[in-house]
Amino acid sequence: MQQPRGTRSPVPGRDRRAVALPAAPGLSDTGHLDRAPRVAVVGGGIAGTAAAVGLAERGVAVTLFEREADLGGRLLGWPVTHADGSAATMTRGFHAFFRQYYNLRELLRRVDPDLSLLRPVADYPLRHHDGTTESFAKLPRTPPWNVASFVLRSDTFTLRGLAGMNTSAATSLFDVSVPGTYREFDSVDASAFLREIRFPEAARHLAFEVFSRSFFAHPADLSAAELATMFHIYFLGSSEGLLFDVPRSPYPETLWGPLRRHLTGLGADVRTSTPVDAVERDADGRFLVRADGADQGADAEEFDAVVLALDTSGLRGLVARSPRLGDAPWRASVDALRTAPPFLVSRYWLDTPAGPDRPPFLGTSGFRHLDNISVLDLFEDEAARWRADTGGSVVELHAYALPQDADPAVVAEEMAEEMRSVFPELRGAVVRHVEHVVRADCPLFSPGAFEGRPTVRTPDPDLVLAGDLVRIDLPVALMERAATTGLAAANALLARWGVRGHDLWTVPNGGRSPLLRRAAARQRATVR
Repeated sequence: MQQPRGTRSPVPGRDRRAVALPAAPGLSDTGHLDRAPRVAVVGGGIAGTAAAVGLAERGVAVTLFEREADLGGRLLGWPVTHADGSAATMTRGFHAFFRQYYNLRELLRRVDPDLSLLRPVADYPLRHHDGTTESFAKLPRTPPWNVASFVLRSDTFTLRGLAGMNTSAATSLFDVSVPGTYREFDSVDASAFLREIRFPEAARHLAFEVFSRSFFAHPADLSAAELATMFHIYFLGSSEGLLFDVPRSPYPETLWGPLRRHLTGLGADVRTSTPVDAVERDADGRFLVRADGADQGADAEEFDAVVLALDTSGLRGLVARSPRLGDAPWRASVDALRTAPPFLVSRYWLDTPAGPDRPPFLGTSGFRHLDNISVLDLFEDEAARWRADTGGSVVELHAYALPQDADPAVVAEEMAEEMRSVFPELRGAVVRHVEHVVRADCPLFSPGAFEGRPTVRTPDPDLVLAGDLVRIDLPVALMERAATTGLAAANALLARWGVRGHDLWTVPNGGRSPLLRRAAARQRATVR
């Protein structure tokens, strides 16, 4: 008999130490039940789509509710029109699809088994305001050789700086495990953690703060455990390397159109432009889901189970409007979730090309606003066509962790000037079109918040959560946390119906070197 999708997978990447997390045993689908269970999935980003796919592939009757006009969540894309009438696609910004995003990539393989929709990026250079640069190209992939090679060729890890480091404290980075690292370091902020290790200042800016701001927060507002786990995932605990892939075309074309067709082909009912106002329980224990804007007097729909896969404010709002969901401690844990500060994405369609030696993606540090620059026409087909047709370039700028009182228009102008100081060939470029996006909907992983963060499972076994805001005791982050929790939510429900779920994969949950693990253990014993 053919195995259900997501079971007995081969190693998903090049790292032979990747960890398989087999799904609980069960039947291949829901065919043994009197009827297919009905599940409402609220939220159509990565997490909700992963949950919906995981359920629908096992014969569950899925209804996916998404408030926006298309699937995508924080990878949403939408059409824009230039002054000359030509069409383009705008998104909320560039995202990197790292090779250790095993569960996200397995989701994408549903619609593209060879992952031809992704294109590799050759380097991920970092540049400080003072001109100091670092590169991750041509590094060995396997720890600790990747670290040693990076340090030996680095301009920021000088011998003098290395001699001043607190090497005992630094050993903790080489033995990260979840949840142990959170128990040890979650109460500490990332900035204090880095000061304790005494990294050279330039290295701290380039090698750590660039990554910490990927969580849309200043290091002083980020859990040190989150930073340490991130470094484990991308650099110290995985041999997949720090380079990544990007979609060849805009997200609606590459990701969401194919995934939506996959879902509808499985019988799922995908309802976009349909926010959910409330979720309640009826007298018989079934869920009642009421869509906002439903016809006056329309009855709420009944479901056997619900997956909530919303962003922070969306989840808090829905739970507040649904007073009979969960118990008091769980509701308090949802209400305690916080959102990271606003971020700004500015995308410019210019009449002048960026220099031919420019990297597709450049991380920046030490600037007032500028956190990275993407030259989209170097990796995205739609932007490359703009370059071919006009001789220009499509350049995207990001500014993270903006002050709450920041004026986005002022930030955008100052960030553009900072970009021109890095890419001086664009100083005289004419802006043919520009789009700005300001959002504040990413989760904040503040110090001390991990223990009380809600998990996939809730006090109600038929209600589960998914998303990158959800605690899951695995070494995953960002988009991979969203995909992993989505599949884990599907698995939790499938197990209740005696159906086998989907195998998951992660990078190793612990240090790779026995010697360094022992050193970290000695340091922990000394601290205690």
